[in-house]
Amino acid sequence: MQSRTDHGRALQALRELHAVRALRDRGRGALLGLAVGDALGAPAENMKPSEIRRRWGRIEGFVSSDPAGTDDTEYAIFSGLLLARHGSALTVAHVENAWHLWIADLDEGPFRGAGFSERGTLENLRRGLAAPISAQHRHAWSDGLAMRAAPFGVFAAGRPAEAARLVAIDGCVSHEGEGIYGGQAVAAGVAVAMTGGTPSAITAAALSVIPSDSWTARSLRRAVAAAPDGERAVRSAVVIGGYPWTDLAPEAVGLAFGAFAAARGDFRGSVLTAVNMGRDADTTAAVAGALAGAMCGAGAIPPAWASAIAPARGSCLPSMRNHHVLDVADLLIPDDDPPDTTPPTNGITYDDEIPARKPSGASTPWHSGHPDNTPSAGGPTAGTPWADGAPSTTPRNGATPASTPSDSGTTTDKHPSGGGTTTGTPCGGGTSGSNPSGRGTTAGTPTRGNAAPRSAITGVGPHSQPFRAAS
Repeated sequence: MQSRTDHGRALQALRELHAVRALRDRGRGALLGLAVGDALGAPAENMKPSEIRRRWGRIEGFVSSDPAGTDDTEYAIFSGLLLARHGSALTVAHVENAWHLWIADLDEGPFRGAGFSERGTLENLRRGLAAPISAQHRHAWSDGLAMRAAPFGVFAAGRPAEAARLVAIDGCVSHEGEGIYGGQAVAAGVAVAMTGGTPSAITAAALSVIPSDSWTARSLRRAVAAAPDGERAVRSAVVIGGYPWTDLAPEAVGLAFGAFAAARGDFRGSVLTAVNMGRDADTTAAVAGALAGAMCGAGAIPPAWASAIAPARGSCLPSMRNHHVLDVADLLIPDDDPPDTTPPTNGITYDDEIPARKPSGASTPWHSGHPDNTPSAGGPTAGTPWADGAPSTTPRNGATPASTPSDSGTTTDKHPSGGGTTTGTPCGGGTSGSNPSGRGTTAGTPTRGNAAPRSAITGVGPHSQPFRAAS
């Protein structure tokens, strides 16, 4: 009897081990798929299908001799590392502090490779504005959150609602309204793909976490309905002809899910369909690649494509230089070894305090001393981003958001998302109105309060090159 019981336990342990390893393969597939899609789509970004055909014919692989990821990959690494540090305890304060520490407060000169939503966010953060006010700019509806949402689905595998909750926290610093919904749809879709869900189940999960009457939901439904008729039908169902901005979250997310559905989840077909539709091709292909990679696993990615993905170059975020997406994926998936009291870091370690000076031999992007990121007089701070540790969201020195909110708390000129209040996001702390169409009021906005000290990341994983200090 004892022998039978021991045998049963051994079989159960073996099943659990296989399950964890399968989950790890899917997590690697998701983030490697994102990076592959980003690199494949980058040359076709902002192009029409006719322009793509005239230049390359139909794109069937890398058209650059030196393929590399863009801001899509580097921001996904950024969010993935932050999520690995805090897990389900992630807060808006953690995200805001990381934006300051790893991006806004670094003396990097002109910011390279950022989209409009990131530029607006950084301008607001550097003027002393806190989340969610930092997201009040003219491109809060962009696909900048959707492009970095896949790590949340990897972390919350099988839990689409949790993936949507966490990515909304991450997005509060930079996005509102449809920009948040786009990120939530992607994170939830990846979460279900991580469990081997079918394309229809993945789409259903994406739709389940966003308002049904939102632009993003309508776009996604139209794209998937048109998918059986191919990429031209998907594009016609989603793209607004003549509209100049290609980074619309509702459009990009719709095109990505449409490409994924048209290819029935096949990795190669999903990514190439997205690339050849043009528009924001690096983001649409990155999202389609993340969905297909999570559903099919890393083994479904053509080896020639997978091997072309090197550690991030830091062309957009110098602080992310030399981090590899595979190391980030491994951080987000539980280890397959017996648990111990020390969580695995795969060579990446975290510091809870900001060092005043760059330690000898450290691989963090510190420069000598840390700047005070308040616009008022004061001095450098240590461990917290504000001198008093408990700032208000009211800007100092009368600074205003880039998009200039009115006295009523609503933001003017919020094209294309319109007015109204945001629902389903944790930015305000309380309950906002029910209109899902815009970003609207900031009533209930929390102060930054006693924010946790900024977390720092040092070191590398097995796929990364030595992490050089940003120059």
